[in-house]
Amino acid sequence: MFDRSLVFLDLETTGATASVDRITEIGLIEVERGRFGGEWSTLVNPETRIPPFIETLTGISNDMVALAPTFAEVACELKARLDGKLLIAHNARFDYGFLRQEFQRLGVKFHSDVVCTVKLSRKLFPGHARHNLDSLMERYGVTCSARHRALGDARVLWELTQKWLAEVGPDTLAAAAAAQIKAPTLPPGLSELVLDEIPETPGAYLFYDENDMPLYIGKSVNLRSRVRAHFSDGRRRSKDMRIVQQVKRIDWKETAGELGALLEEARLVKQLLPTLNRQLRRDHDLCAFTWDPVAGTAPQLKSAADIGFVDTANVYGVFRSKRAALDTLRNLARAFELCLIATGLETDRGPCFAHQIGRCHGVCAGKEPRARHDLRLMDALSGLKLQTWPFKGRIGVRETSGERTDLHVLDHWCYLGTVHAEHELHPLDAKPVFDLDTYKILKRFLAGAGNAIEIVPMAG
Repeated sequence: MFDRSLVFLDLETTGATASVDRITEIGLIEVERGRFGGEWSTLVNPETRIPPFIETLTGISNDMVALAPTFAEVACELKARLDGKLLIAHNARFDYGFLRQEFQRLGVKFHSDVVCTVKLSRKLFPGHARHNLDSLMERYGVTCSARHRALGDARVLWELTQKWLAEVGPDTLAAAAAAQIKAPTLPPGLSELVLDEIPETPGAYLFYDENDMPLYIGKSVNLRSRVRAHFSDGRRRSKDMRIVQQVKRIDWKETAGELGALLEEARLVKQLLPTLNRQLRRDHDLCAFTWDPVAGTAPQLKSAADIGFVDTANVYGVFRSKRAALDTLRNLARAFELCLIATGLETDRGPCFAHQIGRCHGVCAGKEPRARHDLRLMDALSGLKLQTWPFKGRIGVRETSGERTDLHVLDHWCYLGTVHAEHELHPLDAKPVFDLDTYKILKRFLAGAGNAIEIVPMAG
């Protein structure tokens, strides 16, 4: 680790999102072969307002940065100080993401090996629960006269690393750092430059084989990180080994957020049928039970295409095959002592086989009122009941990241498509088609209280 040039870096920013927020201060410590080589810092005019909360936290005000240079004005000097050096930062993904985004705005590609001191601390000292900077400073007796200022925090990282070096030795420290920056094992024909072109944004990625046929499709909130992980030596799953052996080309589709990535992955898998995707494949035999508790009839197993799912009040379960649906109903009948005739599992006149072996209360033999039996049936089916669409009709879900905005058009758990402007809505007037995977995605995502999404009511 100390055989190469190091830069201990810290940034202050206007917020936490690299695609939207901007850098307000840069501080770095330069180290050459284990020796202090100098330090450099500058305020940066973010060309946007600093929120009051950030002003209070960092002490950097809008007045302080008003006459400071912009990032474009310091980019050349900063890049010269960073190029070819190992970048060390606390929560390095944050700082590195902001650097790459700022350089990208200028049309400059920036890449560096990076070591995160949070991960380093966890690796070296797994017995400790806390690895944030304040906890580490307290644990090692490190003080800082300018906490939450870029140069002050960079000095703390340099001091902490020297203490770790003394405590665990150079070999252990170097091995822990090397584990973070080891280059992925890429298949023949793929270069590191290809991975570097993949954006650090949400989206879906596609691997193609030598015949340019889809091999595997995945999704992530950070495309580059996820794709690189497939080629990491630390991964030993057979699927990743097959990918390394067969992939010849990588493509990707950016989205504005996590929901778009999930929907795009499900859509592409069903459309392209990649060989290594076992889940999310096209379902031809989807079916579900319909049952009206007040009608006094048995549940009916119907094709998903015949149900429509506009009204799911009497729809129970969605299954990928008729066999799976009937097996589920048989298990429920056994557990709740239901009549096989009243549940539609047998068509003969009573008594049913379950009654003959003492597992039915006798509705088929006139020994139990149908209403009492159907109360148990309602209880049995309750776990299969589809969630009611929580909106009056068609909606759009808007996700925004930086300058990109996606509007996902949904109708009763059905995904109609994604648009970026109102004039693109017209082609989405097709009849909604229910998809089980989309239902699961939307149910889980819309239920998440932490999702920063905007619901847009729509006509139709």
